[in-house]
Amino acid sequence: MFRLLGWLFGFGVFCAIAGVAVGIVYLNQVSASLPDYTVLKDYQPPVTTRVHAADGILLAEYAHERRLFQPIETIPPKLLQAFLAAEDKDFYSHKGIAIDGVIRALRDNVMARIDGNNAIQGGGSTITQQVAKNFLLTSEQTWDRKIQEAILSLRIESTFSKDKILELYVNEIFLGLNSYGVAAAALNYFDKALYQLSLSEMAYIAGLPKGPNNYHPFRHPQAAIERRNYVLDRMAEDGYITAEERDTAKAESLNVVPRQSGSQLFSAEYFTEEVRRQLNTLYGEDQLYGGGLSVRTTLEPKLQEYARRSLMDGLIEYDQNHGFRGPVASVDIAGDWGPAIAAVKPLRDVPEWTLAVVLEMDANEARIGLRPETDIEGKLVADRPVGTLAGPDVKWVSKKLSDILKVGDVIYVSPVADKPGSYTLQQVPEIEGALVAMDPRTGRVLAMVGGFSYAESEFNRATQALRQPGSSFKPIVYSAALDNGYTPASVVLDAPIEVVNTDGSVWRPENYAQTFYGPQTLRKGIENSRNVMTVRLAQDLGMPLVTEYAKMFGIYDKLNPVLAMALGAGETTDMRMTAAYATIANGGRKIVPTLIDRIQDRYGKTIYRHDDRICDGCAAADWEHQQEPLIIDNREQVLDPMTAYQITSMMEGVVSRGTGTFAKRLGRPVAGKTGTSNDYKDAWFIGFTPELAVGVYVGFDQPKSMGNAATGGEMAVPIFTSFVEKALKGKPPTPFNMPGGMTQIWIDPATGVKANAGATAIAEAFKPGTGPNLITSVIGVDSAAFQRLEDQNGGGGFGLGDGVMGRLDDEPQEDDGGGNFLFGRGGLF
Repeated sequence: MFRLLGWLFGFGVFCAIAGVAVGIVYLNQVSASLPDYTVLKDYQPPVTTRVHAADGILLAEYAHERRLFQPIETIPPKLLQAFLAAEDKDFYSHKGIAIDGVIRALRDNVMARIDGNNAIQGGGSTITQQVAKNFLLTSEQTWDRKIQEAILSLRIESTFSKDKILELYVNEIFLGLNSYGVAAAALNYFDKALYQLSLSEMAYIAGLPKGPNNYHPFRHPQAAIERRNYVLDRMAEDGYITAEERDTAKAESLNVVPRQSGSQLFSAEYFTEEVRRQLNTLYGEDQLYGGGLSVRTTLEPKLQEYARRSLMDGLIEYDQNHGFRGPVASVDIAGDWGPAIAAVKPLRDVPEWTLAVVLEMDANEARIGLRPETDIEGKLVADRPVGTLAGPDVKWVSKKLSDILKVGDVIYVSPVADKPGSYTLQQVPEIEGALVAMDPRTGRVLAMVGGFSYAESEFNRATQALRQPGSSFKPIVYSAALDNGYTPASVVLDAPIEVVNTDGSVWRPENYAQTFYGPQTLRKGIENSRNVMTVRLAQDLGMPLVTEYAKMFGIYDKLNPVLAMALGAGETTDMRMTAAYATIANGGRKIVPTLIDRIQDRYGKTIYRHDDRICDGCAAADWEHQQEPLIIDNREQVLDPMTAYQITSMMEGVVSRGTGTFAKRLGRPVAGKTGTSNDYKDAWFIGFTPELAVGVYVGFDQPKSMGNAATGGEMAVPIFTSFVEKALKGKPPTPFNMPGGMTQIWIDPATGVKANAGATAIAEAFKPGTGPNLITSVIGVDSAAFQRLEDQNGGGGFGLGDGVMGRLDDEPQEDDGGGNFLFGRGGLF
């Protein structure tokens, strides 16, 4: 008997030792493949990148997982207590594994086996175990994975503080609605920051880790309320809240208000998408969608709204002047017409308009049904609003409404002011355009609109559309001339010219009015946009010089040096043109446009700043009676400041007397230039004040003629004027500053010589050592030009003004040897 007992005891000891050995081997095998838990020390979870306007308003968020990392010190204690009550009440006392939870899990798994269910049953996981699983392991339900989870939990607890573990947990946990972490959940469920959450809202969020979809606030509202109430009960049991606080919170509804993602400024979509592209180029996709960047842009929300409105109004006016093209769609309105019209998607970024369906049609009046609203779950509400569309309220359509609409037609409408229930007809323009507004001193893009509607077309006409700038390129040619010996009073012949191309063909440039004007000063040439005169000027300068200036201004990277390019035949963008004009407004210092002021990483460290000017003395730690810091402008000087003032003054004349006179109504100094490309395919106006540089472009995406009246002066200048009027409202007019050392002299605008007393004159600014000629020097005169001009005028003469007259059959008084002919005051040609 004793031998048997001894043998059994020995066998038991052997089995125990063998079991321990097997267990050790098994644990070693399981442990061998464990990930390195120490990486949690340097763990950087993917965090949402947020883009803000200049005033701080949120423009956009970019993330694969919407997460905002929140240090535990800034998380409300009640929210942490709600998680502890719901998930792990003994978190601060256990060592990573809760024994009672393990026993409960074993019991559940044994019972499942008895019932024939071989799947691993959940339960019993502490917060530490969930950290191990979420950060370091997969979610597969196997014994190996559960044991690895337990081992990692023990190791994590021995390495990290409880607060650090809890911080990792509440920032990593998935809580539904694409929310990762408590800060994102507070925003996505309640549109609140953490500190703004009520006790009821905290309890609801804390109840979500068990299964966010099971407690969806709209799909399973009752289950969501019950889960919230369970958390509140547990908080009261654990002493975190009183019974009265619990009962008050339970009486509340869920109050879930899902936060709209993306821009909080409906008019900024083109701007934010351009910022996104730039961030992706600078930092790559991983940093953009997970780096937690904080981006402060240059956009001014009010100016952006003004820009959007001005461009939309201009495009709508042109479109309506060309008639109604037809309904958006036609639907069957039998029965409930709400779902039928709801299926037609509206332009989400034109909130002033709504879709409507024609319910009844009389001769010149329609009863319309407005597209129904949707509730918070995206379902159609029961209300079916209706209204009236009356012919007299649709002033831009001359036909009767019954001639253009029928029952079932879906159209865009907008309310008629001061007439409740009445609407007017709208339609999405076919024509497109762009507007860029920037600070001419810094290049900060204050507003940018890339088309009528981003929802309709994401193509950004401000930065992506390559179009011919036409005559708006001429100031670059004239700037090159003024920088190289010409003055605003220099005279160039405007007469027929023939240019023989390399293929033997002949190019004969013409003016807009298809006539020629004889000798003209540079000022008159730019004010009246003389094409032929500009070609002669570029020919005299040499196109290689003109192309170099175009490159320095940033308009083109490489321009073909042929004379047609002097008239803006090369393709460029609205953004580049506006930056070039801003360079002139900035006294000739190169302006590089920027949409981003500053970028900070997730820790608040500035990693990008647009303004890279040198600040001498800005790094001083304390003030010790030193001089104020000196800002050194190290930007490239691409144009002489005096030249910049001269061309600015000449472009002021474009607004005062030339092709941009519509902008005179602004009542302030404005310089600018219109542009119209061949066959009226593109219309431009780029202009600036001392405070603002603005570029406007209008044209069809598939280039075609907009009509013979569609010039830059007719199409683009009114849009520019509308925007600048709003943008600078209340600001006093500011004159353009003339650099020191320049001299103003009264000039005869026709001859370019010094004006006589009492004669028509204009004040021109001259650089030191220059001034008006005593006699008129005409650049570009040759016998062929005279003959062609004589043919146009039928042998008649043309005048230079102030008694300087000549006939085409007269001989020039003197040839200066360079093809330039000199005319004395009162002399003849």
